[in-house]
Amino acid sequence: MANLFKSLQLLCLLFSLLTSLSHAQSCTSGNFPNNQIFSSCYDLPVLDSSIHWNYDPSSQLVQLAYRKTGVAPSTWISWAINPTTRGMVGSQALVAFQGTDGSMTVYTSPITSYQTQLQQGSLSFPVFDLSAMQENCDMIIFATIQLPGNTTMVNHVWQEGPVYGNVPGIHALSGANMQSFGSIDFLSKKTAATRGSGKSWDMKTVDVLVNTISWGTLMPIGVIIARYLKASNTGPAWFYLHVFCQCTAYAAGVFGRATDLILDYRSLGIQHTIHRYIGIALIVSATLQVLALFLRPKEEHKLRQIWNIYHHLIGYGTIILGVFNVFKGFDILKPQKKWKIIYILVISGLGIISVGLEFIMTYVKSKPKKAVVHGQAPPNPQEEEA
Repeated sequence: MANLFKSLQLLCLLFSLLTSLSHAQSCTSGNFPNNQIFSSCYDLPVLDSSIHWNYDPSSQLVQLAYRKTGVAPSTWISWAINPTTRGMVGSQALVAFQGTDGSMTVYTSPITSYQTQLQQGSLSFPVFDLSAMQENCDMIIFATIQLPGNTTMVNHVWQEGPVYGNVPGIHALSGANMQSFGSIDFLSKKTAATRGSGKSWDMKTVDVLVNTISWGTLMPIGVIIARYLKASNTGPAWFYLHVFCQCTAYAAGVFGRATDLILDYRSLGIQHTIHRYIGIALIVSATLQVLALFLRPKEEHKLRQIWNIYHHLIGYGTIILGVFNVFKGFDILKPQKKWKIIYILVISGLGIISVGLEFIMTYVKSKPKKAVVHGQAPPNPQEEEA
């Protein structure tokens, strides 16, 4: 059975490749049953899909067909309109897949949360003549919809994912599945680029850089300054440098958390729970550290030792969580590889510096000190030799 599944999948992939080569991925080359003709079409930029439509201005009805080529076995497809915003939540979806008995299942599904399982339900606008078919390795959804909001410009989303038995599963959480949405005007036939480029990429870059510099770089530097520069008898300079690094990192970290929230809001239903919870923990722990700065007892106070233990535990814990979360952010946002390589070199360099300074500090402390009597000059080496 597994070999048959792999053979069918390979056959569909080969068919999709041949189709793309022969038709140059043009939506105008698609044929539909019963010689059905659509006056307009648009090749969607990802997931090998296209949308075809006829628009009637008098009734604001759109007769459409959503085609997905190269469909692997046990795959669901979906096309949706989001009347309120861009992205997944709020989308009004048309869903189709081939059941275990070989028959086509097609229905409407309102997306109300990130944890959706594409449950069947009524949409916020009328849908007529809903049907679906699979021909060779193409799957097509047909429908006539009443455009919502008295407008011809809509935000739309398209997706695909696995089917387990007759139950749709979660789609892939990276790559093309994260870029499959945009806007389309059924009257003017104008389309907008997807989020996979332009401002969205800029937002991702800002998020990666800010969080990497704040939690992953400035925080460790501040700890290095406090631990090793303090022991070098530089006076209060180490303290002011330490506070500057930590407060700057904290301010940048709060800004980075804001960009995280913006990206979460714009995401296509993807939640990165661990990354989000660690981000919240970092904000809380860093806030406690900033507050502790104003509640620091004096050196001779009996609570100073307890405060030091608390300050060190929270500080080192923040560093560990911060560096870990930076790498989680790299895995989630997937920026250019050079950023991850640069950060690995930076954090490795800081680690090597810390080890070297720790060795020097331990060596200096272990060195025996000569006793000096107050008011008496140290012995002259030449006199001792004499």
